[in-house]
Amino acid sequence: MKNEKIDFYSSTNLKSYNLDAIMKYQLSMLDRLDVFTRRHSENVANLVCRICEYLHCKKVFTIHATICAYLHDIGKLFIPTEILNKPDQLTPEEYEIMKKHTTLGYEMCMKDLKLRPYANGPLYHHEALNGSGYPSGLTKKDIPYVAQIIRVADEYDAIVTKRQYTTHVNISETLKELIKDARPADYLKTVALDALKENYKVGKINAKALKALFKVVIDDTLYEISCVMEYIDFLNDQIKRLEKIEKYDMKRKKAKKEKEQDYYQEGMRMLFSQGETFDNYEQVLAEYREAVILRQDIREKLQQEIKIIKKLRV
Repeated sequence: MKNEKIDFYSSTNLKSYNLDAIMKYQLSMLDRLDVFTRRHSENVANLVCRICEYLHCKKVFTIHATICAYLHDIGKLFIPTEILNKPDQLTPEEYEIMKKHTTLGYEMCMKDLKLRPYANGPLYHHEALNGSGYPSGLTKKDIPYVAQIIRVADEYDAIVTKRQYTTHVNISETLKELIKDARPADYLKTVALDALKENYKVGKINAKALKALFKVVIDDTLYEISCVMEYIDFLNDQIKRLEKIEKYDMKRKKAKKEKEQDYYQEGMRMLFSQGETFDNYEQVLAEYREAVILRQDIREKLQQEIKIIKKLRV
């Protein structure tokens, strides 16, 4: 069977810019990260670049934001592996150590002239508009715009990774989680801490960046639908080929002359694909038919997801 693999993020990532020459040195820093953190950094950069496009940011800012996103977790180089890769929930003490990746990443960038322009990504990407973030508890007016965009992409990819999505089916549930973070505390009927009262009308994440993310997710869902449709077309071609084999087999069984039987048997043999035999082709055909039904169901669910996402309001 043809290899069916859909990258969760659209293959059109960074489609508008040739960033390789600009980011060659910056990206080399990612080689020192563990595979999961590196993949996360690449995903966040992908999302940030495309969010910036939908926000109609200038090219120079988009390139800057994308590089900042690639480097946003670079401080995790200095976090102990047993904490960074701990499968269970971190203890309060471990969480405090983990939070230091923001300042450690900032210090690393500031010490390197080539990385210094992008230090805002590592330092500010966990700050929240309502002042509930870290490391400094800054509010909207003091958080760089680039960091506000990175936070949206960072949270989205973190949820996607945690839930181990392999398809955009039910992806609207993740976006609904982000909407909660974009809405102010009074909308959620919660009481803000005294230190946050002046910001109670502001959510944690940038609502405009979140809306742009919705459009990015729709693009990726459409891309997945196109991949599913392409695979359905492949399956249908295989079904037609196997149905032709089935007809030859029926004629072979009805033929009374050995010459006719040999003719149809040879026709079947010429139509077999790798691994198919006279004994198993019917089972293969049944599996292909079941696969088509499954993919058609996935396509319908993905189309429904797009309808749901388009109705979401921040």
